Amino acid sequence: MKNSFLLLFVLILNIFSPVFAQETGMLKGVLKDNKGAPVGFANVALVQKETGTVKTGTTADEKGNFQLKAPVPGTYFLRCTFLGFQHTESESFQVTNESFSKDFGVLVLQEEVTNLKEVTVQTMRPTITNHPDKMVMSVEGTAMAAGSSAYDILTKAPGVWLDQDGNIQLNGKSGVRVMIDGKLTYLSGKELQTFLSGMSADNIKDLEIITNPSAKYDAEGSAGIINLNLKKNSLSGFNGSVYAGYQYNTIHGYSNGGNLNYKKGKWSSTAMLDVSRRARVRTNTMDRAFNEAGNITTLTQKGRENGATFVPNLRLSTDYELSSKHSIGIMANLTYQNQETDFDTDSYLRTGNPENDLFIQARNYTQRNFGNGTFNLHYSGKPDTLGSTLSVDLDYADLLFKGKGDFRNYSRPADLSQPASLDQLGSDNPSGYRIWSAKTDYARPVFTSGKLELGAKASHVVSDNDLQFFFVRENQKIADPLRSSHFIYTENIYAAYANFSTALSEKIQVQGGLRAEQTVAEGHSVTLNDTRNREYFGLFPSIFVQQKVSKNYQLNYNFSRRLDRPGYNNLNPFIFYLDPYSWAKGNPDLKPQYTNSFQLTQTYKDAYTLILGYANTAGFMAEIPTQNNQNKTTEFQTRNVDNFESVNANLVLPVKILPKWEVSNNLSLEYQNYTMYLADKHRRNEQVFFFAQSNHNLQLPKDIRMEVNAGYQGPSAYGLYKIDQNWWVDAGFKRAFLNNQLDLSVNVTDIFKTRRVIGAANFDGNINEFDQYFGMQSFRINLRYRFSRGEKFELKRRNTNLEELRRAGSGS
Repeated sequence: MKNSFLLLFVLILNIFSPVFAQETGMLKGVLKDNKGAPVGFANVALVQKETGTVKTGTTADEKGNFQLKAPVPGTYFLRCTFLGFQHTESESFQVTNESFSKDFGVLVLQEEVTNLKEVTVQTMRPTITNHPDKMVMSVEGTAMAAGSSAYDILTKAPGVWLDQDGNIQLNGKSGVRVMIDGKLTYLSGKELQTFLSGMSADNIKDLEIITNPSAKYDAEGSAGIINLNLKKNSLSGFNGSVYAGYQYNTIHGYSNGGNLNYKKGKWSSTAMLDVSRRARVRTNTMDRAFNEAGNITTLTQKGRENGATFVPNLRLSTDYELSSKHSIGIMANLTYQNQETDFDTDSYLRTGNPENDLFIQARNYTQRNFGNGTFNLHYSGKPDTLGSTLSVDLDYADLLFKGKGDFRNYSRPADLSQPASLDQLGSDNPSGYRIWSAKTDYARPVFTSGKLELGAKASHVVSDNDLQFFFVRENQKIADPLRSSHFIYTENIYAAYANFSTALSEKIQVQGGLRAEQTVAEGHSVTLNDTRNREYFGLFPSIFVQQKVSKNYQLNYNFSRRLDRPGYNNLNPFIFYLDPYSWAKGNPDLKPQYTNSFQLTQTYKDAYTLILGYANTAGFMAEIPTQNNQNKTTEFQTRNVDNFESVNANLVLPVKILPKWEVSNNLSLEYQNYTMYLADKHRRNEQVFFFAQSNHNLQLPKDIRMEVNAGYQGPSAYGLYKIDQNWWVDAGFKRAFLNNQLDLSVNVTDIFKTRRVIGAANFDGNINEFDQYFGMQSFRINLRYRFSRGEKFELKRRNTNLEELRRAGSGS
């Protein structure tokens, strides 16, 4: 396998061998207002004249200075924008070669008539902005980000909400891929929740929501991609920040850390450290009804989960410029987590005969250690003078989990007439994942305004899960072979893609791509001595058409085909203990699901967006609860149901109520339809779903910034489940001191404690209802101090993308 990887990338590098060539020219200038004062932090976009397409851009420094590397030959102009100023465009200019340079001198931005001098980009920056291929939500500098985790921030993103297990969904669909700086987090399920909960939002710049990715991205992830962009170093010399925060959500927590950046000559390096204690609180009420020939038995359970995770996280990266056209870099991300959780439940089992009714107290304790080391070696360059680019990424990840559980169940008659009997169980669960991946991406201009992109990727994954379950009798461990399992899963994925984009006219641009992926996998149950092989091949086309109807009105049409592979642990045929009456069971016959998506996006004045979409998923993977009327237990298993289709409309509506009060609104309406064949019956679960979110930014007196986030999630469907409505309100305040070097932020989330997850499934009269609250209500206070000096420079960005690791830990 490793030899195959080596041969593949030797071939690619021989085809696209970089040529170390001439220096690249620069475009530079300074932005000022009509009084001669610098306009700092304004946006400068490089626009191709023929198509009106933004090719690249930058942000001016605090003195209004900007500079850009010269683009490929063509005709361009600069577009400068800043809140409170009119858009300013330079005269068009012709770039003849990559050594072309131009000094624009002073570009003057004219103030809007309604502008107030007190309104600055820091205080009134738009929270949500739309682009033709994605939606971007700003995080950096917001009051709600201070002291929060990445998981907290994701739950506030447009179209994002949580299912009954706290897993992230996007626009009502599971299978969301979460990336950091274009690199997948390697996790899903509860491991992804824990990882994101231990990651400080103070280090996040913004998040990108991409619902229909192009063929350049891995085909995995039918719901789309959420990419978290971390803050980038933008100054030479030594600079950075430190922060400290406190959180309370009935359990005390804290977050401390900082980042250091250093650039000198051709080296640029960054270090980020966060040490936190993240608290997890969950309350759960569950009601089940077992229907056996009209005789109803009920199980009512109330539970509370209290947990705390100690998380030190260190991220190191360094880049070296071999020349102005070629750079190499290395990144390491090291995370350790120590998690301790108590989950206590009180349950009543009522059979209709009081003599047989039971009261069960479960006292469960789990302790988990998680180590995650991910490493990336990156090369990027321009191998010729035509504007071609080449990047190569080599990735390795080593994930290690060690978990121990102690489960004590005390049973007695419901009338408490007899003492309780103890049934004690335990588990040891070491597991691990090792992942190797290599990829390359090549792009070059073709014809007058075209672009060709080619790429390839290969990955090798080994998942080893050894679950040892046992009874505890008189302090002696007795193996439980029915719950114990050793499962090894090996997977190889080979992929290649081609993308081509061009302008058909001044008003129409097109992009078409095709990705091919071959999957070869083996699941081996050591416990059962059973091996199952699977191999499948898929083609994943994508088409994008952009039509500029007028200066203010634009249409985008797109289609893509994607898939979701089963999580590694979901293929393990053994059971995973939840409580005496509940467990999850793997499904070795689980198959990938495939989704075809269509979207029409209408954009008006680069601000107002209406997205109309349709998606159809074949073989949708959904959790199916199966209740046993004999022993009153419930088994949860992920299965392929027949089909899921959705028709949706999404409206992004920014509103400026007052000069110091701006609002970003996001409204969604969706028809959801699940069809499935279960227990010899065709079944349908459909729902019209409505979602609304409103983000308010207000500039108050005394330089205090206030943020309010309000949301409503209407009734929705998911597999067999019907999910009830919920709503929430968050608020935050922020003020800067010491010439904007010190920030104080205070925020309260879910003020009215209304963001509950309530739902039910009715399977032939067998009912499973739940009411869960994930401790969303919290108070946070945070301090951040920044220190910086030096000149602007460009930090190279990695574009790695490991979808294989996202599925690690699924089904926990």
